[in-house]
Amino acid sequence: MFLFKKIVGPFFFPLSLCLEILIMGLILLWFTKKKKAGNIFVSVGVILLTLFSYGPLPNLLLRPLEYKYPPLFAVKDLPEVRWIVVLGGGHTSDPRMPANSQLCNSSIARLVEGIRLHNSLPGSKLILSGGVLYDPVPEAKVLADVALALRVDRKNLVLESLSKDTEEEAVLIQKMVGKDPFVLVTSASHMPRSMALFRKLGMHPIAAPTDYDVKERQGEESSPGIFFPGIGELKKMELAIYEYLGLAWAKLRNRI
Repeated sequence: MFLFKKIVGPFFFPLSLCLEILIMGLILLWFTKKKKAGNIFVSVGVILLTLFSYGPLPNLLLRPLEYKYPPLFAVKDLPEVRWIVVLGGGHTSDPRMPANSQLCNSSIARLVEGIRLHNSLPGSKLILSGGVLYDPVPEAKVLADVALALRVDRKNLVLESLSKDTEEEAVLIQKMVGKDPFVLVTSASHMPRSMALFRKLGMHPIAAPTDYDVKERQGEESSPGIFFPGIGELKKMELAIYEYLGLAWAKLRNRI
C-alpha cells in the first residue's frame, strides 16, 4: 500500500499530468486519424501548464493549507511543554557534503524553526523524526548532525529513525510523548494533515508551521517575474496536489 501511494500519486502532479495529456494529444495527431481529439488534448495540456505555472491558481489552492494554523510566536504563553517534534522533509546523504547540505530546503526550515523554539523553551527536548526510505541513512541522524553543528546539546536530542511517512511518524512519536502536549514543527502546507493524523491518535500537538511558500509581498512594486511562468509556481501546485491527495487518502482509510 505504501508503494502504491508513492507510485500512483506522482501521476497527478502538475508537470506529469500536463505531459500525460500532451503526449496523448501527440499520439492522436501523429498515429491516428482523430486529429480533432488530438488538438483538444494538446490545447488542454498547454492551458493547464499555463495555469499551473502562474501564481494565482497555485496560491489559491495552497493558501488554505498553509494558513490553517498561524505561526507560533508567543511560546511563553504555551502550557508546560517538554517536547518539540520536528518532522523530516527529505535528504540525500552525500558524504562529500556537510550535513546541512544533505538536507532539502524543507528539512532545513523545519529544523531551524525547531531549534528556535527549543531555545525559547528551557528544559525542552527536540524529537527529530525521519527514517530510511530511498536513502541508507535515516533522516533523523542527518537532522541531529546539523543540530549538533548548531550547538544544540546532544542530551536534548531524541531520534525517531524508523518511520517512512507521516502516519508512521505519528504512531512512533506517540510512544515517546504519550499524552503530553508537544510542539509539532513541519512545513505549513503539511501541517493540516499532520495535525489531523496526530490528533486521531489522541495526542495533543501544538502547531508550529514553517517553510511557507505563499507569502504576501510588502509594498506596491511588483517584480517583473510575475509576468512569466515559473518553476516555483509549478512546485507550489505540486505541494498543494500532494497534500490534498494525502488528506483524501487518509480520510478514505479513516486515519484522520
